[in-house]
Amino acid sequence: MKMSKIATFFYLFLLASIANAQSGVFDITKYGGHADADITQALTSAWKEACALTTPSKVVVPAGTYKLNVISFQGPCKGQIDFQLDGTVQAPADPAQVKTDGSWITFEHVDHLTILGKGVFDGQGATAWKQNNCGKNPDCKKTAMNLGFNFLTNSIIRDVTSKDSKNFHVNVLGGNNVTFDHFTVSAPETSLNTDGIHIGRSTGINVINTNIATGDDCISLGDGNKNITVTGVTCGPGHGISVGSLGRYNNEEPVEGIIVKNCTIKNTSNGVRIKTWPHYPVTGSATDMHFEDIIMDNVGNPVLIDQEYCPWNQCNRALSSKIKISKVSFKNIRGTSSTKQAVKLACSKGIPCEGVELADIDLTFSGGPATSACTNVKPIITGKQNPPACTAAPAPTS
Repeated sequence: MKMSKIATFFYLFLLASIANAQSGVFDITKYGGHADADITQALTSAWKEACALTTPSKVVVPAGTYKLNVISFQGPCKGQIDFQLDGTVQAPADPAQVKTDGSWITFEHVDHLTILGKGVFDGQGATAWKQNNCGKNPDCKKTAMNLGFNFLTNSIIRDVTSKDSKNFHVNVLGGNNVTFDHFTVSAPETSLNTDGIHIGRSTGINVINTNIATGDDCISLGDGNKNITVTGVTCGPGHGISVGSLGRYNNEEPVEGIIVKNCTIKNTSNGVRIKTWPHYPVTGSATDMHFEDIIMDNVGNPVLIDQEYCPWNQCNRALSSKIKISKVSFKNIRGTSSTKQAVKLACSKGIPCEGVELADIDLTFSGGPATSACTNVKPIITGKQNPPACTAAPAPTS
């Protein structure tokens, strides 16, 4: 008896599913996915089956260019799971077609996830950047981030690239023991609000051997972070590597245990900085933060504590920040500054910084002698200090 075409299709689909389950490899082409077409449904089906497997599994997007709409990869999964991206997946270029103000692609509540491959998550953000007025309009319409990693544990993201996100490239929320290794972020300097990797309320996050070029902070660390390590990162263009901004929203959680080491920052508007808002009645703390062995190449404000952070004059700088900053070190930071003021420690008048250390600073400015300014802080000063520490009046930075 001959089967109908529909019956034949489902029979072959069933055979493919059985074969995939036996091998542990779930290739989207076996679910109807193919290049130059929308693979949202194929990926959803492949993930669902892989996630249900009790033995290690792998979802594969092979080489090629694919269209992909908003998608969420939900856990918990029953076993260890890999997501191998060897092709390029593209978001809709029109922001109106991306029906979310969260992330275009979300991985959530997954343990032992590995995202790997030589592929690209392409947010196609150029149109969104032109429409973005969030710097001046607090009620602006939010656009989608490329990647949301929510409540991941014991996971690795390596070798893949996030390109041209409409908003933040990566948002890590509630993560525990997550590592970015040889990850790449690529977007032009003119792309607004495109933080490379933003981390919030997470513990044990490592960013290592990673290249970030974007239009905002290369790495930004929000409230509630503990034991974050950033090493071997090349940052630029962008706005540097930042703790904060902090102190704007109610119920912010403390920041503790930040290490930024062996990084190169080039052609950015800031280097390593801690930024908190004045004006707002939000209390909090940021402590045990260490920036060491950093090379600056044509960087504005290479070393910066800014407790008067107030972009677009959205607040009153006369009202002191209520975030307590303590136990901070800047050690062995060298290179060139694009601003005359190479070191600025502008702490809160109401709650001065404590336990700040400047050690072996060597920063030059092509337009003449660089300067160093300190307010509401008495840093411990050791080793070489070029420019001489805390000898100039502070210049505005935001």
